[in-house]
Amino acid sequence: MHLLRHWLHRRLRAKRFALLDLLLHTQSLSRQEILRKQKQDVADIVSYAARNTTYYAEKFAPLMNNRVAEEAVPLGALPILSKEDVRGRLDDLLANDADRSQVKLGHTGGSTGQPLGFWYDDAKHELMRAGMCRSYMMAGWQPGEKILNFWGARQDTQIGGVFGAGWSDFIAAEKTIAAFEYTEQQMHEWSAFVRSYQPVLLQGYASVLTEFARFVIATRQVMPKTLRGVFSTAEVLGSWQRELIERAFGCKVFNQYGSREIPNIACECRHGRMHVFTDMVYLESLAEDADDTTRLLVTSLTNRLMPFIRYDIGDSGRLLAGEENQCDCGSPFPLMEMGMCRHNDLIRTPGGKRIHPSYFNRLLAHLPQIRQYQCIQNAIDKLTLIMVASPPLPPESIDTLRMHIAKDIDAGMQLEISCVDEIPRTASGKHRYVISHCH
Repeated sequence: MHLLRHWLHRRLRAKRFALLDLLLHTQSLSRQEILRKQKQDVADIVSYAARNTTYYAEKFAPLMNNRVAEEAVPLGALPILSKEDVRGRLDDLLANDADRSQVKLGHTGGSTGQPLGFWYDDAKHELMRAGMCRSYMMAGWQPGEKILNFWGARQDTQIGGVFGAGWSDFIAAEKTIAAFEYTEQQMHEWSAFVRSYQPVLLQGYASVLTEFARFVIATRQVMPKTLRGVFSTAEVLGSWQRELIERAFGCKVFNQYGSREIPNIACECRHGRMHVFTDMVYLESLAEDADDTTRLLVTSLTNRLMPFIRYDIGDSGRLLAGEENQCDCGSPFPLMEMGMCRHNDLIRTPGGKRIHPSYFNRLLAHLPQIRQYQCIQNAIDKLTLIMVASPPLPPESIDTLRMHIAKDIDAGMQLEISCVDEIPRTASGKHRYVISHCH
């Protein structure tokens, strides 16, 4: 049946599968060939953006005019594109030759309270879906086999969205459960549907998959043996979440990295190594002076509609080199390690320290009754720890948390603890574990 679905889907989405074929061909190249291609792609997108967008003509032209004609400007010499630049110069970033009757305005989820607009068209959408298919194939999935999405963004689950329901769902062998809100009864229904649908892959937000996994284990649900992988996306995936999800569904978890504005940046292989798709992006990792984190800059190599060049995506991570940059899976794509935070997720202290979000995972790891938490810093000397816990924490556990915060973070740091029934998600359905308003 999946072969028939694949044949029908290829006819329905001919452009998507033509792009997938090209991506699969690229990954058959050697590491050296792929990096040579990437170097040329970088030069091409920089040259295109300078000639065809108002924003980059303004920013790049002075630099490029000062070089001899045949000498390329090093990427590192070009200015960084910030989210504020994108918000303020959205129209100027659209290619001058774009057909404005065909472009659409998308938005990021706005996890920081400020959604980001970006231009896209059907061509970008189809390339995004082709890139996703290639990632799925890293888990052993083949086109035509069933995928079940647990998705938190309302706009993506409506008709016309990324995972919008429609008549073509059967052909695509893809179903989507709207998971922006859910109850225990709904999770009973999810479990029944997974068993009846028998998908090959599950995909969803890390926090949603974790809650569903917790339910599956607690209620001793038996998941179908058809499952080959669970793809976690949209949020940081913690090691404790990975372990819980793998235990519940009996298959490997694959971490994906990308964003709405620049999808398909990297994905894990079956060996658990994160490969950077260098035929779609150029990734830079810049060390921060004040702490041990690194800042990622992303250049999209495929987006000529709205070029993103040296874009400060707001995430942390490290590019691997030398012996670390080898993987037994055979993929030629280089490797990276994801950090656990975005820039505004670092806690600042009165004494000038910065605390990484992973600290709170370690702090709360010995308290299994905590199902979910969120730590918010509204002032330099005040933290609020919001948690969903059953049963509630006893006074001695709360005293211990205060002691650790004073010892590990800052003696003058005040800790307010609040127990709630539910922690609200962002507009895109994501859960943020640590939020700092002190930048």
